[in-house]
Amino acid sequence: MKSMKIDNDLETKKKLVLGLFWPVRKTIKTEGCAPVKIKEITTANNNYHPEGRKLLKLSDEIFDDVVDSMQNNQEVEFEISMGNELIELKIGEDSFSISTTKTPELEGEIIEKLELEMQRATPDFCQTFIPKVFPQDSTKSKDILK
Repeated sequence: MKSMKIDNDLETKKKLVLGLFWPVRKTIKTEGCAPVKIKEITTANNNYHPEGRKLLKLSDEIFDDVVDSMQNNQEVEFEISMGNELIELKIGEDSFSISTTKTPELEGEIIEKLELEMQRATPDFCQTFIPKVFPQDSTKSKDILK
């Protein structure tokens, strides 16, 4: 597991999206365009799992719970699968940790990229990523793009 401190005043919601985007983006290198599946989200108050065959996404309710936890200095845990790679993330207001099962060297690459992006005034992430983690009817996803 690799970790980093987040020492900037970037909005919590943007820290969250960057913390989800770059692990997926870097994992494409080894797993290709395999589907991104959030298997579990654990906040201070709740544990979220996919319902039946539906994909788990950041509904407005889950997003608010995640952001509230982060703003209250509590880490939120994500378990994401992509192809044969299992990614475990812990994202807090001032910290980020990642563990990968298949390709451990990805951990260092992801931390390095996040450290660079967190220094930018407007961090970079692909807007086509948003529908992978937010449902279509999400109002919160539209706020992130502003």
